[in-house]
Amino acid sequence: MKNVKALIIGAGIAGTTAAMACQRVGISATVYEAYDRTAHGVGGSLGLAINGFDVLRTLGLDEQVRATGWPTNKIALWNGNGRQLLIADDGTIEITAERSRLYGALYDETLRRGIPIEHGKRLVGVDHRGEEVIARFDDGTSASGTVLIGADGMYSAVRGLVAPDAPKPHYVGLTGGGGYTEPMDLDLDPTVFHMVFGKRAFFGYAGLPDGRVGWFANVPTPVEPTGDDLAAITPAERKAALLDLFGGDNTPAARIVAATPSIDLWIPMHHMDPPKQWFRDGMVLIGDAAHVPSPSSGQGASLALEDGLELAKCLRDRPDRASAFATFQQLREKRVVKVIAAAKKTNSSKAAGPVGRVIRDALAPIVFKMFTKPGSRAWLYQRHIDLDEPVLVH
Repeated sequence: MKNVKALIIGAGIAGTTAAMACQRVGISATVYEAYDRTAHGVGGSLGLAINGFDVLRTLGLDEQVRATGWPTNKIALWNGNGRQLLIADDGTIEITAERSRLYGALYDETLRRGIPIEHGKRLVGVDHRGEEVIARFDDGTSASGTVLIGADGMYSAVRGLVAPDAPKPHYVGLTGGGGYTEPMDLDLDPTVFHMVFGKRAFFGYAGLPDGRVGWFANVPTPVEPTGDDLAAITPAERKAALLDLFGGDNTPAARIVAATPSIDLWIPMHHMDPPKQWFRDGMVLIGDAAHVPSPSSGQGASLALEDGLELAKCLRDRPDRASAFATFQQLREKRVVKVIAAAKKTNSSKAAGPVGRVIRDALAPIVFKMFTKPGSRAWLYQRHIDLDEPVLVH
């Protein structure tokens, strides 16, 4: 396509990366963010898989992002009795990053590369004038472009316009959150991320190079709590509840929770299947606006990064919007659905009952060794999107 101007809705990981990918292929982009402030300082940590990091390397962002976290290339699995089920050294995670620092690095680099980001621009509607897409915002302003890219998350306004009958977010029966401790004397190897199938809840943790510990917990919660339910629980009450949940485990979980100054972030966990069609009338969905694997996948950010780069290539190489968007969905859909399905299986193991835990722990060494054999997950992690190679239509 020639003379493309992209309106990108959402200034998170998907939106900023898509903007930089568009710039690399000669597409002008402006990012519009609903909130009147940035998300600097917000969020816990995330593991960035090697397939997502490969996108960052392609866009020349690897060094900036590497500085937001620390290398983590091993995973140790434990049960609540303190027995190690497996340690995997398959190098599938490139780094564990502090989410707020990752966001900040991508946001700052977007601006440094001359791509505008406008805040306080909550999308309320889209109009069309010939081949022009006109975004209307709640402050009374509007913007026009050739394509509108919805990168505005799981509760996307763009998704409601593109696919009003699309599947809604599905609660997976777990709530989750996490935080960072004060420096501790656990003497942890920062290259190892520990995953604990506790007796009553799941716990993950890793030592930071500065002596702090970053952690998260997934707690089986049969009925999805509302925002009001969660707001009614104070950070102190949340800490007390977690200390009770992990107090009977022979793991460092309770010590780590106790050493955390405040536990402010706690949310229900969801997955969301993609709509039948990801595009309509000059609009297209990427990242969590299009598909949400549950956090258990470890692929939410990486899939969003892949989406942005793949879409930019399609816009560059296909002759019109419809064929660009159709090719983009064709290239992404099967992979996304497979990741979501795999994460659903992981969620069930985190919420196992007493009998299920015994079976899970007995089979875990066999199952996880099978999954960590060379090549067993090459379809997921060995994914390289060559920016210079033309898009091939199958």
